[in-house]
Amino acid sequence: MAKNFEDLQQVGKENVEVAMKSAESMSKGAQAIAAEVADYSKKAFEDGSAMLEKLFGVKSLEKAIELQSEYAKTSYEGFAAKATKIGELYTDLAKESYKPFETLMAKAKV
Repeated sequence: MAKNFEDLQQVGKENVEVAMKSAESMSKGAQAIAAEVADYSKKAFEDGSAMLEKLFGVKSLEKAIELQSEYAKTSYEGFAAKATKIGELYTDLAKESYKPFETLMAKAKV
């Protein structure tokens, strides 16, 4: 009976270790995603402020429309690039947080 209890304790310890490794991976991934979002937000605000300053200095409607069109295009391209990057970070987060469970499942099959 003592042997079964020790085996059960070992399995429990391994499960806790796997859960901790997964939580650590999730924490690192979430921090990376938060940093990317914060960087993008800061840059978008700065770009928007600079655009507004330029727009206030424009003397003609045609130049204002041209500036607004350029800003919309660059903003969209920047957003699309950052959204792709954040999507990749989420994919990496899922893969990394699942890795510890892969080894656990491999042991369970044996």
